[in-house]
Amino acid sequence: MQRINVLDIQRISAADRARIEAVDPAIKFTDAGGWFDGEYRETWPAFSSARYLAPGAVGRGTREERDRLLADAEIILGGWPFPLDLRARAPKLKWFHQRPAGASNLLRGDLWGSDVTVTTSRGVGSTLAMAEYALAGVLHFAKNLDRAVVDRSAGAFDHRAYRPLLIEGKTACVVGAGGIGRDVGRLCAAIGMRVVGTRRNPQPDEPLPPGFSEMGGAADLDRFLPASDFVVICCQWTPETNRLFDRSRFAAMKPGSVLVNVARGEIVDEDDLADALERGHLRGAALDVYVGEFEHLPPQRLWSNPQVLITPHVSGASDEDRHGAIDLFCANLRAYLDGKPLRNVIDWERGY
Repeated sequence: MQRINVLDIQRISAADRARIEAVDPAIKFTDAGGWFDGEYRETWPAFSSARYLAPGAVGRGTREERDRLLADAEIILGGWPFPLDLRARAPKLKWFHQRPAGASNLLRGDLWGSDVTVTTSRGVGSTLAMAEYALAGVLHFAKNLDRAVVDRSAGAFDHRAYRPLLIEGKTACVVGAGGIGRDVGRLCAAIGMRVVGTRRNPQPDEPLPPGFSEMGGAADLDRFLPASDFVVICCQWTPETNRLFDRSRFAAMKPGSVLVNVARGEIVDEDDLADALERGHLRGAALDVYVGEFEHLPPQRLWSNPQVLITPHVSGASDEDRHGAIDLFCANLRAYLDGKPLRNVIDWERGY
């Protein structure tokens, strides 16, 4: 029986390891979770290391031992961070799966555009938690909770500054109605909102997801924006969506509307967003992401603005682990062994 070397370079539970090994007797599973922490500290920005590595974690084994692990691997299960020179050190590598959903996470390393098949956990991550965060951002500004923070700092209430909105009947536009976006739409519809959405390639005969009243393509975004009270960005960051929201898009948005971003900071031109907020065109912005979030703190122009709520990419966190990455990996592992197509393979040209 030919052995298939599967290398894990992120920390997973014993139960998850057992599920992977149970897929097929041919699997030789090597758990190297935490082994590369020292390398990450040397090759990733200090801001990233402080955020994602345990204090004092320096990894295990020698460089030669880690190189041997990579050199023998046919399949690698990874996360964030990851070795930036992974392709160069893993000559036998045929398939890499990363637990995060965003393909853009891999832009830093040498896997991007390589001959290795790379899959992501798109659509099976913590989509409900992220959708709940998006709804919280909507409610935060709709009910003027941002004003309460201002009043506490001032030590006095400005009653006349509160202008809460009634949610029922308002329109939410979901930009990128994939796994996260569909949950956003469902939750928004559940509290009485009209929901429209965009997808890269919507199919005419495809039924509308629960809660959506209309689904359009990328070209329909400008048609939806003027009538949308809330705009929630859930799409992948690709060359097509880089700075998708710029000065012209903010000008097209309904006066007094709210922007929520749970995707990637690079989808928004942050200076243009700050301009739109400062001139009073937008009511507020809830941002779980920002440009350079793995390297530095948010731009002061946004972070210091009381109309902006910024959090450190925590929308997917919750008290329950509903992340489906291992389920997807096991299903793909079975397909790989059977010579069948894998799900969520990155198209390098498309960007996800």
